[in-house]
Amino acid sequence: MSTTRHETPGADLASRLLPPGLSADPGSRLAARIAECRDQGRPALVGYLPAGFPTVDESIEAAVALGTNGADVIEIGIPYSDPVMDGPVIQHATTTALANGFRVADVFRVVRAVAERTDAVPVVMTYWNPVLQMGVDTFARRLAEAGGAGMITPDLIPDEAREWFAASQAHGLDRIFLVAPSSSRERLDLVVKAASGFVYAVSVMGVTGARDAVSDVAEKLVADTRAAGAQHVCVGLGVSRREHVEEIGAYADGVIVGTALVQALADGGPEAVGALARELAGRA
Repeated sequence: MSTTRHETPGADLASRLLPPGLSADPGSRLAARIAECRDQGRPALVGYLPAGFPTVDESIEAAVALGTNGADVIEIGIPYSDPVMDGPVIQHATTTALANGFRVADVFRVVRAVAERTDAVPVVMTYWNPVLQMGVDTFARRLAEAGGAGMITPDLIPDEAREWFAASQAHGLDRIFLVAPSSSRERLDLVVKAASGFVYAVSVMGVTGARDAVSDVAEKLVADTRAAGAQHVCVGLGVSRREHVEEIGAYADGVIVGTALVQALADGGPEAVGALARELAGRA
């Protein structure tokens, strides 16, 4: 997905598109956890797993294993029938989850388990359509009630997020938007002003997937996003090994790992997820 849009000259995007009074809580659970990691001299380890893969119960145990073995933040993905941004590993996992009966409301069970059984901060990552289908305010309320701290919305841009702005403010949830190497300076400014918790920097263009080397444009993207005013920037797409975590952690506030963890779950179950989490966190 590209975050680039054709911008209209004149007033800046943020002042034209964002609602008055939109605010970010610098002391939110998510922001506080990332700041705590930075104070410890390390990046936050952010791990992604899809809810419902291979079953809801097994996804709960995998998420708990992730949270008890070094992940600071856990992104719990909602399987979706048209996952255009996801690579083959995550597509296979989400297809399996849907085939095994996953329903959107099941994600709140996974969130609650992470909140109650680990010290990790749970957030949901989802395409926007499942949220619309449930109702934005209803989804936000249920997420907050389950112990969720916020939501990552890869296909929702701030220009179209007015209902989410209202719901996030009402229920105390962080809004995590994405920036990419293609994002213009004006778009970076808009995303930074709209986001809270952290800004998700997509380090490579294209779909998700573990890679041997992390994109060399990531460091510049983080610097540009910080220059636009972001307090916390986490980098995702392509991270699979401890050396990636160390490399990215030298300049970013957090490192996001997805495909490698999903593959570990597919190959070896929750125990393999825990083992990879320990390795990524430098605990192995």
